[in-house]
Amino acid sequence: MSKFIFTIAEKTIEVNSIYDAAETLCKNYLSDGIPDFPVTVTQEDIDFERKKSEAEDIKEGKPVHRFPDSYLETLSVYRKICDILVDSDIILFHGSVIAVDGEGYLFTAKSGTGKSTHTRLWREYFGERAVMVNDDKPLIKVTENGATVYGTPWDGKHRLSTNTSVPLKAICILERGQENHIEKISLSAAYPMLLQQVNRPSGGLKMQKTLELIDRLGNTTGLYRLSCNMDIKAAETAYNGMKG
Repeated sequence: MSKFIFTIAEKTIEVNSIYDAAETLCKNYLSDGIPDFPVTVTQEDIDFERKKSEAEDIKEGKPVHRFPDSYLETLSVYRKICDILVDSDIILFHGSVIAVDGEGYLFTAKSGTGKSTHTRLWREYFGERAVMVNDDKPLIKVTENGATVYGTPWDGKHRLSTNTSVPLKAICILERGQENHIEKISLSAAYPMLLQQVNRPSGGLKMQKTLELIDRLGNTTGLYRLSCNMDIKAAETAYNGMKG
């Protein structure tokens, strides 16, 4: 058994796990603070993650991955945490977030579209002005006045994240295209993608709260659609369209 305490999104969490992979993953976020809540993972939780992962591979027509229990446990830890954080108006959102001059821009899209590639272009274009917040599964605190996005250890295959937080300036739905073009869109136009990319917790009340948070997020954060190629000019087009 492994027991450790870490802090993300201004919440301090005690984790009780079977393996030490989760603690290793969270090494840059470890804390000695008093936990706001505990999370305990069982073998049944790990088995659930395995079945879910295999079902998704089959649905998408991909070869079935056989992940080790230690890795699946890290997914279970995050799932349990995110289900609890909904009650504090914090949601997990699948996307790549980069900050420029202290403001965050979140790019989301269907898998394989090029979110990570696009934020890499931003890092090349802006240099030291750009900070990678999280490349895969950031947390967003949603308030009536706007949103704050947080780095987390669950940061994708490229392991790009920073233990930081920034105001979320905009959410951009990314699409491949021959020309670079960005446009502001309505919440109704963005809603299907927002719903697809947010963590959807089990339980009716938590799901209802999640839907309320999506509405609030869409009404307080700029929403855009970017059609782009993979030329560095795409970063310039995107930034100029969203910076306000």
